[in-house]
Amino acid sequence: MKIIQKYILAATFLITTSMGVLSVAQARTPLVLLTDFGQADGAVSAMRGVAFGVDPQLNISDLSHQIPTYDIWIAAYRLYQTANYWPQGTVFVTVVDPGVGTERKSIVLKTKNGRYFVGPNNGLYTLIAERDGIAEIREIDEKVNRLPGSADSYTFHGRDVYAYTGARLAGDIIKFEDVGPVLDPVILTKIDYQKANRSGNTLRGNIPVLDVNYGNVWTNIPKSTLDQLSINAGDKLQVSIFHKDKKISTLVLPFENSFGGVKVGKPLAYVNSLLNFSLAINQGDFAKKYHVESGADWHIQVEKSASSNK
Repeated sequence: MKIIQKYILAATFLITTSMGVLSVAQARTPLVLLTDFGQADGAVSAMRGVAFGVDPQLNISDLSHQIPTYDIWIAAYRLYQTANYWPQGTVFVTVVDPGVGTERKSIVLKTKNGRYFVGPNNGLYTLIAERDGIAEIREIDEKVNRLPGSADSYTFHGRDVYAYTGARLAGDIIKFEDVGPVLDPVILTKIDYQKANRSGNTLRGNIPVLDVNYGNVWTNIPKSTLDQLSINAGDKLQVSIFHKDKKISTLVLPFENSFGGVKVGKPLAYVNSLLNFSLAINQGDFAKKYHVESGADWHIQVEKSASSNK
């Protein structure tokens, strides 16, 4: 009886081990989709269908399909916000493309940390390229990397070119070198915005995006820059918000480590989950109350207030 039990245990181990090896063998590079399509129609499903048609074993995920229509800047920030949490080798198919069918190039950008971004050269990769660096850019050769039978379609490159090429790359059907010819990185279209910087006791930066669920205002000023002014919990900060050259508001706010540092309904400054300077109202909507929006033309100025108690 003991001998039989040993054989059963050994067989179970071999089967379990074999299944584990099989699972590893079937694993695929993640293919991540980002669009402004919404999901009220079949556009996203069509892209997924094309990708699965290339390789039924693909590991397809969604970053978001709720990017505001035509908003290249917000899409660029969502890539910046999330890309580095995905494994090296991940392929991002990014389709916010108001210039579809025009002369803007279709490209695949490989970052220095080994992630791939498939989409139009229209500014989508501004923040990714600055933070992660460009290893190489290739133009998609549509004579090879285009959904068969789609040559007469000019307005859905997300399905016909980007999903198809991204799936072939993620499925290891093509190598990066097979995408198309190498392009000089200087051709990359970039969106101009206020970089985070310090001048004396003044910090300046951009308001790239709002925390859409709560109305918190996020900036691109990193904690490391904030620390240069020796700002600590309880300090008072003078914060001015601008849209283009127009000042929207100036406030004196306490800097706190978390929302509970102030009473419910009161505003504060804090460092968000990306370790960037941000503004909020405890259980309220800062952006709505103070008429703040976001984008490349919104910026902020921060100074340590003379009324600070530190």
